[in-house]
Amino acid sequence: MATDDETAQIHGWFAGRLPEGWFTGAPEIVRDREEIAVLGTLPDLPDDVPEAERAALVEGLARRFREETRERRIEIAREAERKFRQKVSWGVVCGGETVMFTTLSVPVMTRLRQTERQVLDTLVAAGVARSRSDALAWCVRLVGKHTDTWLADLRDALQHVDRVRSAGPDVNS
Repeated sequence: MATDDETAQIHGWFAGRLPEGWFTGAPEIVRDREEIAVLGTLPDLPDDVPEAERAALVEGLARRFREETRERRIEIAREAERKFRQKVSWGVVCGGETVMFTTLSVPVMTRLRQTERQVLDTLVAAGVARSRSDALAWCVRLVGKHTDTWLADLRDALQHVDRVRSAGPDVNS
């Protein structure tokens, strides 16, 4: 888990490196052990956009941003990857939709009992997923979608623990 100082350093670094005008405000920086994701919000969609056109407009705006900023994003990502020793991925938020351009797919080892494996096999048999690995990723996304508030509270609690721990005595001395 990243400390508050590390997180602040990364936020500050990207705030200083990203060109003005790319996003409507400060980008959201999401960091885990392997990856730093930079999510910027594009300007709001006009209110009079018909629902039938909305998805296509979001896709078009995201694609245009991706293409127009590609070289500069790659340059910034390479600098960040050298500095922070983590891969950088990019995405935008447009019309309430999040569109990721690049993300890592990291293997994760898990041990499952037979009843848990049967859940994955059912998802594969039903065509929801191509493999147990895809089925497990689908389950994680489903849980994440329905527990955003709970996970946010848990992350806040972990950051509080990090702050308290860093304020305590150094036990390595």
